[in-house]
Amino acid sequence: MMGGQGKSSQSKLNMKKKLPESQISELLSTLKGRFEKNEHRHKGIMWNEVEARVIAKPGKLWSLNEMETTGGEPDVIGYDKKEGAYIFCDCSGESPKGRRSLCYDPEALESRKQDKPRDSAVGMANEMGIEMLNEEQYCTLQEIENFDAKSSSWIMSPNNVRKLGGAIFGDFRYGRVFFYHNGAESYYAARGFRGLLKV
Repeated sequence: MMGGQGKSSQSKLNMKKKLPESQISELLSTLKGRFEKNEHRHKGIMWNEVEARVIAKPGKLWSLNEMETTGGEPDVIGYDKKEGAYIFCDCSGESPKGRRSLCYDPEALESRKQDKPRDSAVGMANEMGIEMLNEEQYCTLQEIENFDAKSSSWIMSPNNVRKLGGAIFGDFRYGRVFFYHNGAESYYAARGFRGLLKV
C-alpha cells in the first residue's frame, strides 16, 4: 500500500517536471535565438547538437524553463569534456529578477523570526534542479562578458564561512569582479543568484 503511494507521488512529481509540447517548442526557439546571437559565449559548439541533447532530457528542459521564466536568460557557455555535457548558465545582464529578495539558504530562512523573504537562494536552486555558481564559476562567467554591474548575486559559500553565519555574494564594479559577505539571513531587492545546469 505504502509502496503504491510512493510510486504515485513520484509519478506526480515527474509529471510536474515535464513541459507540455507547446512550451517545449517556445523554449527551444528562445534558446536557439539567444544561442545564435551570442556566439562569443560558445565558440565551436553547434546548436543542433545542443538541442538534441536537451530534447532527450525532459527534466533538464523543465529546469531550463525555470531558469528562463525567472529571468535568467540561460545560454550555453561551454562543454564539460569529463561529464560529456553542455553547460548552461544564467546570462541575464543583471541578477535574475525572479530570484531576488532571497536570503542565502533554508537554515537562514528558518532563523528569521520576522519579515521572512519568500524563499532562499539555495532552496530555490534545489527546487529548480540547478547549481548555484561558486566563486570560480562566477569568475569564469565574468570572463565571457560582464554581469551584475548594478545588482549582485549570492555565491555558493564555503562551509567555514556559513558555519559562522555568513554567506558570499559577487558583483562587477569599477572594471573588476568583487566578492563580499553578508549575514546569510539578509536579503536585498537587488540581489538574486545565478545558476548552472549541465545537460
